[in-house]
This record gives sequence, structure tokens and C-alpha cells, in this order.
Amino acid sequence: MRRLLAIAAVTSLSLTFTACAGANPLSSGSSDGSSQVTPQLPFSGLEAFAVAEHGSFDEGWAMSFLPGTDHLLVSERGGSLQLRDQRTGEVTQVSGMPDVHHAGQAGMHDIILGPDFETDGTVYLSWVRDHDLGAQGVVGRGTLDPDTAALTDLDVIWEQTPTSGDGHFSLRMLIRDAHLFVTSGDRQKFGPAQEKETNLGAVVRLTLDGEPAPANPWAEEGGVAAELWTIGHRNPLGIAEDEEGNLWVSEMGPRGGDELNLLVEGQNYGWPEASMGVHYDGSPIPDHASGDGFQAPAEYWVPSISPGSLMIYRGELFEGWQGNAFIGGLSGERLVRVQIDGTRADAVEQWDMGERIRAVAEAPDGALWVLEDGNRGRLLELRPA
Repeated sequence: MRRLLAIAAVTSLSLTFTACAGANPLSSGSSDGSSQVTPQLPFSGLEAFAVAEHGSFDEGWAMSFLPGTDHLLVSERGGSLQLRDQRTGEVTQVSGMPDVHHAGQAGMHDIILGPDFETDGTVYLSWVRDHDLGAQGVVGRGTLDPDTAALTDLDVIWEQTPTSGDGHFSLRMLIRDAHLFVTSGDRQKFGPAQEKETNLGAVVRLTLDGEPAPANPWAEEGGVAAELWTIGHRNPLGIAEDEEGNLWVSEMGPRGGDELNLLVEGQNYGWPEASMGVHYDGSPIPDHASGDGFQAPAEYWVPSISPGSLMIYRGELFEGWQGNAFIGGLSGERLVRVQIDGTRADAVEQWDMGERIRAVAEAPDGALWVLEDGNRGRLLELRPA
């Protein structure tokens, strides 16, 4: 039977959780055929933090602090990159951006830095572009000059399988051990997440040039299968590495069943054959169960919080939080702290943000920076109160 998710709270405030496309049911079937009601869970406000506002952005999607500079780079889904001077607060739009397909969930997405950014200025961007078959997510690599706010030599190095519709692109990125990991959503097509003929519903592992990485699990099959690291994903909108080198992915479920997954090479995470949620029309999906051949989530949320990002904290400003994961909730309008112990993950605390949270980043001094979703979403700095 599904367990109840216990989350520590400071106050008795409680809200009704909502899914990314409407209200969630408060009950759902469990793997033994019974029904379990998930109670409304209390969570605390922002009185635990000293909060500073630093302006706002339109449809902000991702952010990266630039080492060796005093700048923060913010992507906006409409197609812009904005460079914020942390000393003055001045924001400059970066030139040299590609054309994007901006509709539904599509647009400019993630921005991460190359491993030698301080010496060569290399950045990786993900975005969605028009395609004859509908729309296509891509990853590009270019050179950013913070002094001139200019992006140059941008080349597309990886392409998501194109298809119709404007949802579930994912396109979060991470570099580890000279490999580029990219999350690729199922594009709301369900079945491709269980297939190796496309790179949809998967996490891919590439070289830094965008080629399939050697020794990937299905490398011998060739074609697009050679890119795949894991399959069976729905809409993985966060990826991060912990202190032990483990990779974690936060993933939007259907109605309920949002997941935090430990990423294990060659594993199948079940979508759409297994989930802790139900379809939007209310039809059931089998729960994850022992022996079903699928990798079960390390932590999950019923009802949904709609995780839009994932960050693992390494700083010392917040005592005792080193190695904890932080997830921004979109429909849940919250910031969630998850304690990670080896391969175990437990949600332990959450804060009511009052707005959809798209991104969370750790500043060089250990402060938490939070980016709200939507038009004129605020950029917030959180420090210990």
C-alpha cells in the first residue's frame, strides 16, 4: 500500500494541492487494490528566511551564476538570455540568440556552463525550434562574453526527436565527468518513453560535442538508441548530482505521482506502464511494484506539486542542509527540501512561496536564489533569518 508522505512543518497552515492541469483527487488506488486518502499537509511560510527581491523576469526558466564574474545568467522562455550584474542589479539582454518556437511549454529552456567556462566562455543552451513535423527540442553550444553580453559561435549539437504538440520537452542539462546529460520528455505521446527508436521519454548521455557517449547501455543497437542512458520518463524537469556522484531527476507525474528518481544506468522508470498517479481522465495506472521490471521512485508526491526544477545544496550558509535537494513546485507553489542519504530520499520540509517556482540555484556564498514562473516572476534571495 502506498505510504503517506510525512513532511515536517513549522506552522499549521495547509493548502489544497493542485496538479499542473487542474485540481488533484485526494484519493487514489493502491497496488493492493485498496484506496488511500492523502491528507492536506501543513507547511510553513517564509518567516524562516530573510528574503530579498532582486527584480523580475518574464517567463524565467533557468539561471546560472557565472564563476569568475559578478553576473547571474537567466533564461526567459520567450527566447531571451538576461545577464544580471550582481553588484549593481543592472540587467542586459544577451545578443546572438537563436530563433525559438514559443508556444505552450516550448521556448528557451535551460542554460548551463561548460567545464572550462572561466577560460573559454563555453555555455550550453536548450530550446525549442519549429520543425516540419511540429516542434523540436535542441541543445546548442556557444561562447558567452559577459563583458559584452554577446553569445557567439552557437551551433546545434543535439536534436530531440521532432513531433507535434507543445508539451513535455523537459530539456534540463547537466555535465558530469566530461559527459553531457539531457532530459527528454515524452512530448505527451506516452508510448515513445518505452521505445528505443526515439529519444523521447528518456535521459540521454552525450559527449560534450553532442555525440552518443561511448559505452552507453544500448550503444550496440546503434541509431538513436546509442544516446539513451535511461528510459521510461514522462516530463523530467530537473537533474542534479549529489556529493557521492549519484544523479537525481525530478519528474512531473500525471494526476499525482510526481517523482524524485535516482538515475541508474540502463534502467526503465516505467512511464506510462507504471506510475504512482492516475491519468488526467481518471483512468488508473498500475503502481510501481516489486518485480515489475521498472525502477521505482526514491520519493514521490500524491497529490502533485509539479516539480519544475532540482538543485542539490553544497554550501555552508544553511547549517545542516549540505547534500539536501531543493525542488521548486509549480502548481504546488512551494519550495521543498529533500534529505538524501545514499540512495534514499525523504521530503522533510516545505515552504509556501505563494507563487509558481520555476528554478532554484545556489549562489557562490551559499544563499538560495529562487525564480518565480510566469510574467514578471520575481527573483528572490533566501538567507537564514
